[in-house]
Amino acid sequence: MQYKKSIKAYEKAKEVIPGGVDSPVRAFKSVGGTPLFIKKGEGAYLVDVDGNAYVDYVQSWGPLIFGHSDKTIEKAVIKAVKKGLSFGAPTKAETKLASLICGLFESIDKVRFVSSGTEAVMSAIRLARGFTCKDDIVKFEGCYHGHSDSLLVQAGSGAVTFGTPSSPGVPSDLTKHTLLAKYNDMKSVKECFKNSKNIACVIIEPIAGNMGFVPSDAKFLQELRTLCDKHGALLIFDEVMSGFRAHLKGAQGVYETKPDMVTFGKVIGGGMPVGAFGARAEIMDKLSPDGPVYQAGTLSGNPVAMAAGLASLEKIIDDEGLHVRLEAKAKRLVEGLKCAADEAGIALQVGAIGSMFGFFFNDKVVKNFDDALTSDTKRFALFHQGMLKRGFYFACSQFETGFICDAMDESMIDATIEAARVVFKEIA
Repeated sequence: MQYKKSIKAYEKAKEVIPGGVDSPVRAFKSVGGTPLFIKKGEGAYLVDVDGNAYVDYVQSWGPLIFGHSDKTIEKAVIKAVKKGLSFGAPTKAETKLASLICGLFESIDKVRFVSSGTEAVMSAIRLARGFTCKDDIVKFEGCYHGHSDSLLVQAGSGAVTFGTPSSPGVPSDLTKHTLLAKYNDMKSVKECFKNSKNIACVIIEPIAGNMGFVPSDAKFLQELRTLCDKHGALLIFDEVMSGFRAHLKGAQGVYETKPDMVTFGKVIGGGMPVGAFGARAEIMDKLSPDGPVYQAGTLSGNPVAMAAGLASLEKIIDDEGLHVRLEAKAKRLVEGLKCAADEAGIALQVGAIGSMFGFFFNDKVVKNFDDALTSDTKRFALFHQGMLKRGFYFACSQFETGFICDAMDESMIDATIEAARVVFKEIA
């Protein structure tokens, strides 16, 4: 494949955009090569500016359950655009979308819309602190909850530590209230509660997608629920990625554990920038203008985004067999990749839930971030390059999750497996 136009576009972008990209992972730093500049998406495919077409397993990092340029969502967006791009005032679409979400999640009575997953999580944590009148939060190594200051924290030595900033520009005074625990490790969480009597909430990706695809253990989530109840802390599920992706009811449709609060993004916008957070009425009523916890957003509930989200969620809800189909395709893919890797003598760990999937070049099962970090990232980079040359677009990092869309068929997945079989032999 030729990438001349993408290379030229990237060089031009670097002159006016830091790193040439508006989100760091897009820069292909961990896999090598030049980031592809995209001309259009259609169904399961992306087409770059050089005219190369790829089966897309990124799907805009999750939101496109029905693939690119879905006609139903496209029609809803065009209809909304013709009425106006933004009003800065309420519309009925907000209420309708909120009602759909509340109707699906037992733990949610009310939701508030924002414009991104980062904003949703940041606001949810503020509300949790305001509701509990406590300051500290517990997060897990390897879980990414957006780039707000209190969540850009790296682990120190030992099983648990008070956080230190993992980015310049983040004051340590802000992150000192963030405690870190190990994913799927209850002992480390108990240490956090032992070290602080001031914990407002525990936030977790119940199906982690930002250290690679790493699901929680069901028992671990239930123990988190019990521990939070014991200490008067709120349990927050960050379902920005897994919401409507893993199941119609997100992780709550996969596990029995019910959180106090949930954050959403991705799918509820159908490809438009949308986020939301929700909880039972007792918690949400602390939010301004009903309560003292302030949160606002000029473009929150944007009518075009609401139209896209409504069209997407209504289509998901109406299709009872959707998630069964998507999971069957995801499992077909990862099981095929595993078989092909085994044939080449390459250790590969795979997994899938709903339309989310992932794989690690690792000889042991990955249960947490430490495990993920032992993966062979150099081999992943070679795999990524080899698959890209053959027309298959995977996330450009070992530590990201892949996504199936409904526009993909078994022939595309089988073609992916066959291409991977060739690439595995080349990089073995």
